[in-house]
Amino acid sequence: MKTIQSIFNKVDTVEINGNQELMVDSLEYDSRKVKEGTLFFALEGVHTDGHEYIEMAVHQGAAGIVHSRDLDEFTEGVCYIKVKNTRKALSPASAAYYDFPSSKLKVIGVTGTDGKSTTVSFIHQLLEAEGMKAGFLSTVNYKTGDVAKANPYRQSTPEAPHIHQLLKEMVDNGMQYAVLEATSHGLSPKNSRLADVEFDVAVLTNVTHEHLEFHGSIEQYRLDKANLFKMIAESSFADSFGVVNDDDQWAEIYMDAVGEKPVFLYSLKDKDADLWCSDYKSDATGIAFSLNVPNGKKESRLNMPGLFNVENAMAALVVVSELMEEDILELVDHLPSLTGVTGRMSPVTGDMPFSALVDYAHTPGSFEKLLPLIRSDVKGKLIVLFGSAGERDVEKRSEQGEIADEYADIIILSNEDPRGDDPMDIINDIAEGITSKDLNKNLFLIPDRKEGMKKAVELAEAGDMILTLGKGHESSIIYDDGPRPWNESEVLKEVLTEAGYKVD
Repeated sequence: MKTIQSIFNKVDTVEINGNQELMVDSLEYDSRKVKEGTLFFALEGVHTDGHEYIEMAVHQGAAGIVHSRDLDEFTEGVCYIKVKNTRKALSPASAAYYDFPSSKLKVIGVTGTDGKSTTVSFIHQLLEAEGMKAGFLSTVNYKTGDVAKANPYRQSTPEAPHIHQLLKEMVDNGMQYAVLEATSHGLSPKNSRLADVEFDVAVLTNVTHEHLEFHGSIEQYRLDKANLFKMIAESSFADSFGVVNDDDQWAEIYMDAVGEKPVFLYSLKDKDADLWCSDYKSDATGIAFSLNVPNGKKESRLNMPGLFNVENAMAALVVVSELMEEDILELVDHLPSLTGVTGRMSPVTGDMPFSALVDYAHTPGSFEKLLPLIRSDVKGKLIVLFGSAGERDVEKRSEQGEIADEYADIIILSNEDPRGDDPMDIINDIAEGITSKDLNKNLFLIPDRKEGMKKAVELAEAGDMILTLGKGHESSIIYDDGPRPWNESEVLKEVLTEAGYKVD
């Protein structure tokens, strides 16, 4: 518990009405979760405004109300804190409430359009392999103690109170390191979710087309991701550094953003990088390759397919090598033991004469990396089922369609997360990029995702591959009335079972 005064000691305020010595035992921005002793933040969102729920929060026992609009009345016994922007105030207040936990950990932030969750996981696994106690937070799951748990937030980077609470749990559990997925939403000043996390390391995987509905332009999207590297530049930690994928066309933006701090590069092709890959060769169970540094070379492998996973592993190697002050080539021995992330290239197996695979790929960049890889391994037809998110980047939809059109033999367009958009509008936007397929012959528009899976199974023959994209590990599909439970692999198993197949 903390007093309101101690929480706002270093937070800019406009006006405070009431007793600042009141004790607070929780921070909330959802009025439904307010109880006695809660400090309630009235956030202005896209669909609702927290100011409309202040009366409810007070009725439920809130000790304090943080607001940005003028209020008509003040309830006795409640402290009212007016700020210019409640969302921006939420970040430093959260850090203060949880005793600035990031300052007590070595914090690694991973940003990029694709590969963030896997890179977070690889860094975490390498740190643990080196005997370090490390926690993490990714789109898929998080770990603050001994056991990893599913991420319940449907946000890769949740709101500031959740982040600082998880970091505090890591500190309390004796963790030395924290690896965080740092999304463009989380890094944007509009949301300020990560503004008061003290990062020691910034990592960039890649930057392609995504989230323009929020950022407004691809240029702003790149700049918001660069905020992670600017935080490294401004860090008081002398040993902070950046790690950048040298093959990304926008790498220089992030290299420049770290200022005077060191930045280390990894690459699949640039021999001047700090770590580069050569002699890679795929096989049935993974990929073998050689890793090169200025003073040596070592052969290794990953027991999972895809050059993109080699890139993620290289990023992780550079990070851990610098943190541990250990030769990269000494760490390479850990790579064959690395495991993948739930919902990333996850097979659904059984007695079918065809294959089935579930993956989270949902951006043009991830399509460009994944689909050629799958196409090269499929002897028969490649049947791809996917959609695109509602109330999100519209421009990427036709791009997804165009890329899928190049590699897939049959395309089935279904719901991903339509939210408040008309599902058929989303599907038609995707279909605009598909020019070599014929409707109801090798292109099917089936909004109901389970029905789309049924069509895929109906069409699949010996040697074919069914590939479902966009949901991966996620536990719901979001419609206009809210989320509905969904488990991609389990639903696909149900459909296969209903079709008479025995699944594992």
